[in-house]
Amino acid sequence: MTLIETLTAVRPGSALAEAMEKRAEILRLSEAAHDAVLLPRDPGGLSHGLRAALAARMARHNHNEKLAKHYDELVKRAAETSTAPLATPGTSATDERIAEIVRHADRLTVAPREATRDHIERLRSAGMTDADIVRLSELAAFVNYQARVIAGLALIGGRQ
Repeated sequence: MTLIETLTAVRPGSALAEAMEKRAEILRLSEAAHDAVLLPRDPGGLSHGLRAALAARMARHNHNEKLAKHYDELVKRAAETSTAPLATPGTSATDERIAEIVRHADRLTVAPREATRDHIERLRSAGMTDADIVRLSELAAFVNYQARVIAGLALIGGRQ
């Protein structure tokens, strides 16, 4: 069972369960994307703990505490005490590079249309490489996609 199926709490035998069964490949690919953006072999300049903390933060911005708790567990496994507080919206970092990463992750989650080229330049000025900026964007895109899919499936499941 994939994370999306688990967090949606689909009732076995329901119409939603049948529909999801027909979309098993999409769910499998979503699970693979989860692993690729959260637990890559080469995390670059975004550690596994930072990725997990940002993912938990994004899930909380999307009002999905179950998903946030999943990412909190990844934060714990990473054992990076400095990144753990970032899982809570409203917290910030003292390190300017990390603070800029957090601001950008929040922006991509809460107001993605407001992201501009200037924001990318700020990330570069804070010491991020282009590859890490892409990694951050992939993380934000995936977690926000995941939160929306879970919310949509939960709504559909609640109507059955």
